Amino acid sequence: MKRKGTGPDGLVIVDKPAGITSHTVVARIRKLAGTRKVGHAGTLDPMATGVLVIGCERATRLLGHLALTSKTYEATIRLGQATVTDDAEGDVTATVSTAAVNPEAIEAGIAALTGDIEQVPSSVSAIKIDGKRSYTRVREGEEVELASRPVTVSRFEVHARREAQAEDGTPLIDLDVTVDCTSGTYIRALARDLGAGLGTGGHLTALRRTRVGPYTVDGSHTLAALEDSFADSVLPIADAAAAAFTRWDVDAEQARLLVNGVRIAGPGMDRSVEPIAVFDPEGRFLALIEERGGKAKSLAVFV
Repeated sequence: MKRKGTGPDGLVIVDKPAGITSHTVVARIRKLAGTRKVGHAGTLDPMATGVLVIGCERATRLLGHLALTSKTYEATIRLGQATVTDDAEGDVTATVSTAAVNPEAIEAGIAALTGDIEQVPSSVSAIKIDGKRSYTRVREGEEVELASRPVTVSRFEVHARREAQAEDGTPLIDLDVTVDCTSGTYIRALARDLGAGLGTGGHLTALRRTRVGPYTVDGSHTLAALEDSFADSVLPIADAAAAAFTRWDVDAEQARLLVNGVRIAGPGMDRSVEPIAVFDPEGRFLALIEERGGKAKSLAVFV
């Protein structure tokens, strides 16, 4: 039974508009849901649009696991100009003609950034250094050097190439691309590194996230639509878990033991299939578990 004064348990898939922060979206959802217990599964930069997964009430406990799922982005990369922020919001630091850059060179540069790679995040990312966000340190004038980290780019595909020009007439190139990648991949860094590899510099001029795990922009809601019909836009927590994780249906006795913290025999699934969503005979979502040593270990219990 819901406690009086609490919001709905579930996810809201928002199509974030450009020009506002993810935290602004969270604040709007808090008002609509009537609860402060609201969070998101990974931010989008203010210039970026697209899928922002918001959790309300108990569904906030799903967010850390959802944040680890793969993502898809549509982006425009401008070759020939580097910026302070690796995107269009930062000042241009260098302009180099792309007149000599051919399609084969671009293809080779993209191939080098596809697969399992080591990526240095943008210095204006939200990564914390000694408790302070990297972007805050940069804005305060500090020189920030972040360590590389392993990421996987499973698709980095060019859809269109257009000629462009800088204000002084220097030839530039715009590339429309699609990227499928693991959590923690910075599309700004891909633009920066592609330009660096070509010797021209590069940055993002547009970014739209079209998928987070199983949740796509086709099933998302604009803020205006949420204002009109919020309750109908909330994906119930059980449906959200079933869509995002492998499902395991247990009997009544297994369910009783699990919710009381007892490690029972696991479902015998591949260890790479984690987390696993557990449902009781009535279809109630009980818990997220991982399987270790043949036993089911609870990651989070939802009843």
